[in-house]
Amino acid sequence: MWLSVHFCHVRELTPEVAQACDLLVDGGIPLGCQTVLLKGVNDSEQALKNLFHGLLKLRIRPYYLYQCDPVVGTTHLRTSIQTGLDLISKLRGHTTGYAVPTYVIDAPGGGGKVPIQPETLITYENGQGLLQNWEGKTFTYIDPIE
Repeated sequence: MWLSVHFCHVRELTPEVAQACDLLVDGGIPLGCQTVLLKGVNDSEQALKNLFHGLLKLRIRPYYLYQCDPVVGTTHLRTSIQTGLDLISKLRGHTTGYAVPTYVIDAPGGGGKVPIQPETLITYENGQGLLQNWEGKTFTYIDPIE
């Protein structure tokens, strides 16, 4: 069993939260965090890095970073998809991979969680892939010969 918790800013990680999380984790219940990307709250590299590092210190895995749903009354909290992609790109390669959640959009109409990521596989032909890393550098990967 895993338990999902929801935190959107490092200021939510209070001593009381730490104590409660310790009880759960020490009791054998692993924790994963689902964070919503919120304009003006956590839409900066530093805010997310602080949150995700704080979660790891509490033994909580940063699991999902959600694009804010288009719910009535939340327009002022929503960012663009590009903002989310840019933030994930800034985190990847600049902090531990454990601190980089999967960026997802919960597809409207019951489509489920769809992972969104910057393009990393540029081309793939004849068993050869051209990859792009977090710095924008490209690398060639060759499949094994069968």
